[in-house]
Amino acid sequence: MKFSVITVTFNAGEKLAETVANVLQQTYHDYELLIKDGMSTDGSVDGIKEEGPVRLVRCKDKSIYDAMNQAVAAAKGEYVIFMNCGDYFYANDVLAKIATVIEANPGRRIYYGDAYFRKAEQIFHMPDRITDYVCFSHIPNHQSCIFDRTLWDAEGFITEYKIRADYEFFLRQVYTKDVKPLYTGIVVADYEGGGYSETKENRKRDKEEHLRIAKQYLGKKKVLKYRAWLVLTLQPLRKWIATASPFSGMYDSLKRALYRR
Repeated sequence: MKFSVITVTFNAGEKLAETVANVLQQTYHDYELLIKDGMSTDGSVDGIKEEGPVRLVRCKDKSIYDAMNQAVAAAKGEYVIFMNCGDYFYANDVLAKIATVIEANPGRRIYYGDAYFRKAEQIFHMPDRITDYVCFSHIPNHQSCIFDRTLWDAEGFITEYKIRADYEFFLRQVYTKDVKPLYTGIVVADYEGGGYSETKENRKRDKEEHLRIAKQYLGKKKVLKYRAWLVLTLQPLRKWIATASPFSGMYDSLKRALYRR
């Protein structure tokens, strides 16, 4: 079973080298590290050597999601995982563990796990099944998802979405392709956070795209119900507790217990 670990980059500086070094520590050997560079000018790719599992593809792209689509088109693996510059695998045996899960549970097409959020210094655990509410509130981040590459055969990321194309892609597979993602129980990614979607100027667009996509796949009634629930349960406060407070570990444990119900 071959994996394509995809890192898209443009003028990422030292973060690219850090992510490459991390990926190359994987103990599972049947993988490629495909670096898709959008013609960087900062010298960050100059030290990248195409040897071993490393492949470098350099060409212009229109956006991060366009770059990700280009990378999948060039990928040789059966499964792809996107690891952004500055993000890492949580442990050296992540790919080995994932391969074991896929071999035992073939045909699920999307496999997902948990992520360590560096900002909160905490592992965030995902639910063991994907429900409507999970699809509205918080799907697994793409660094913690392993995708069957053939999911891109029909259509990849829709690039009109600048921030939430990965969210739309996930929901499209669940609601129109009858894909049933499998929870692996593996901590897959060490997630840096603070990326493009989390900058102040993009938060408004992020909310607009999220609402548009959620209504498309869940329907207006469910979206209205779930939005009301977030207000009633003080979602902004819960987000702070989960990501930036001393109580993040306690909150995650409580959330895991509720997910199991």
